[in-house]
Amino acid sequence: MSKVLYIKANIKNDGESRTFKVSDAFVEEYKKKNPGDEVIELDLYKENIDFLRPEDLGKIFGPKDEESKKNPILKYAYQFAEADKYIVAAPMWNLSIPAILKAYIDYVSVTGIAFKYTAEGPVGLLTNKKAVNIVARGGEYADSPYEMGDRYLKTIFGFFGITDMETIAIDNVDVIGADVQGKVDEAIEKAKAFLERF
Repeated sequence: MSKVLYIKANIKNDGESRTFKVSDAFVEEYKKKNPGDEVIELDLYKENIDFLRPEDLGKIFGPKDEESKKNPILKYAYQFAEADKYIVAAPMWNLSIPAILKAYIDYVSVTGIAFKYTAEGPVGLLTNKKAVNIVARGGEYADSPYEMGDRYLKTIFGFFGITDMETIAIDNVDVIGADVQGKVDEAIEKAKAFLERF
């Protein structure tokens, strides 16, 4: 049985997000095909994720032991580390990811949980895991130097040791005259096909 962490980061109401239309369909199909797996939905806006404060740093950089597992500041890091698979659903905002998703990553990017420092440099601790990034983008950003969200997520996940990461993008959804529903439907089919490898 796998533990899947479904991380959602979009301020839009349910039913309005084009990203979530694809990611929710993907998750529902995943549950049908993997009924024994545990899927944990983590909506970052409903979690009220905040920015780290100065008083939190001691806990972030402190010892990682049984006592630290009870600390609310570290709960997201431990939850993240315990997952086997990750589904990130967030639209492109201002060429990158929503700020709340970056704030969440600050909570999970913890030494001794997600990675460690060695004499040879940092080493990711979260190996042999899989991830998918589902993202709606207003224009064509697949090979654009302006695209920094997907690249950042792949880089930070790779830093944690999660190198098996795919992207399902719904591009050009804000282009005038675009068949948005057609693009969403196409992405849903692509996501369902990807299930065979996830």
